[in-house]
Amino acid sequence: MSQAVAVRVDKKGRLTIPKRIRESANVKPGDRYFVQSEGSVLHCAKADENPFDFLARHAIEEYRKGRTFSIEEVAAELGVELEGE
Repeated sequence: MSQAVAVRVDKKGRLTIPKRIRESANVKPGDRYFVQSEGSVLHCAKADENPFDFLARHAIEEYRKGRTFSIEEVAAELGVELEGE
């Protein structure tokens, strides 16, 4: 089940994850996490997870929300010319 709470960042830039979320996500002291930023949004996943699995899960979530782009749209945004065009 998804959980969301507001947390504060301390002077050293640290976030405190509430106990109920740590327990639900099985977060233990010493665990390592990948952190990815998209503007003001942060995504994190345990570092023992394959980063491609994390990215695939994120892509599936975006697809389900209807946030998809064609390869042509991405290429145009990045200024990349596709072969055969």
